[in-house]
Amino acid sequence: MKVNFGGFVPLSTVDWRGRAVCTVFFRGCPVRCTYCHNAGILTGEDFRPVEEIAGMIRSSLLLISGVIFSGGEPTMQKDALVALAGNAKKMGLLVGVQTNGVFPGTLETLISEKLVDKVALDIKARWERYNNLLNVPCVDKIRESLSICKENYKSGNLPEFEVVVTLFRGYEDEVTYIAREAGEVPLVLQQGVQGAIAPLTAEEMKKIADRLSRPVMIRTREGGEIAYEGTGGRWIPCER
Repeated sequence: MKVNFGGFVPLSTVDWRGRAVCTVFFRGCPVRCTYCHNAGILTGEDFRPVEEIAGMIRSSLLLISGVIFSGGEPTMQKDALVALAGNAKKMGLLVGVQTNGVFPGTLETLISEKLVDKVALDIKARWERYNNLLNVPCVDKIRESLSICKENYKSGNLPEFEVVVTLFRGYEDEVTYIAREAGEVPLVLQQGVQGAIAPLTAEEMKKIADRLSRPVMIRTREGGEIAYEGTGGRWIPCER
């Protein structure tokens, strides 16, 4: 079995809050977000044996407690992802997946087989804007992924789950809608950077968070990741 491989980071302290992990990037993605920070691996081919990638993970064992599978879109390569997650579990590692939610069946398999400990699901907009925004008929699949993860997070079958919202100037109102869809799931507001458009500042994102009346994580390039308690609350730098 082979993986369409996008890259490997042997040690990261930013991809899983509070943990040192390695990160495996899968090449390929069915959507083409113009702001994707990994645009270079959305297409192309670099097929490697699963055993080779497992060896990369093994080489970091002394430094890490988990592995993150990202992309591109890792759930697009279901069999390879399931195999690598299983290998990581045998090494005693926790497994995290960063996903756009387009392949709910992969998430359901990972959760049912107890091969994933954390899912970070990127929700990009209100549902009625989704298909036009991405030019891909995917909204029903993403809603299914959200439902699967919420249900399993609530039952304890998925230990960690968070919804990530990448925010751009002019689309601040999307947050209230997405937060309502996320419900009680942990919410991350992530600073979007695209072209010449000035990104929202940390203080502007704090004001957006104040509308939600709930704790959130706020992630910016200049300030890293901050826990924010809501209106009248405090900024709390996250431990790494």
